[in-house]
Amino acid sequence: MSTLQTDIEGRLAQREPDIEVLLAEVSGGRCLRVFIDHPDGVTLAMCERVTLALNDLRERYSLEVSSPGRERPLTKPAHFRRFVGRRARVRMRQARPGAQHDGRTRQSFTGELVGASEQEVMLAADGGIIAIPYSEIRRSNLIED
Repeated sequence: MSTLQTDIEGRLAQREPDIEVLLAEVSGGRCLRVFIDHPDGVTLAMCERVTLALNDLRERYSLEVSSPGRERPLTKPAHFRRFVGRRARVRMRQARPGAQHDGRTRQSFTGELVGASEQEVMLAADGGIIAIPYSEIRRSNLIED
């Protein structure tokens, strides 16, 4: 998790404790995208409140606050556990061998989430189970079947 995301989570924890920051990422060096979630769903009013709470960041970035959508980002062990049984794409920081050990290295794996501990996620992909430590994940998200 980035320092920027940790900062944003800390700011919102007091002002909007029911809103969860799923992902805060800088795109293209100037655009800050913040994906939020809420147990009752995300409303436009929530996005507006979060935007106002982060108003000072608009000096450095253009700011986009939105709901996660169908291909929601997965960034924490609890996210992976919540969606065990669903399909996900996991992109690695560095390439690694595929599950079948056919000599190919891959930087992205797609398959069914079959488990998640505090240290790693297990993904059924390429005919086998791949254990991927969270520290090796660059980005991951659910995908539609």
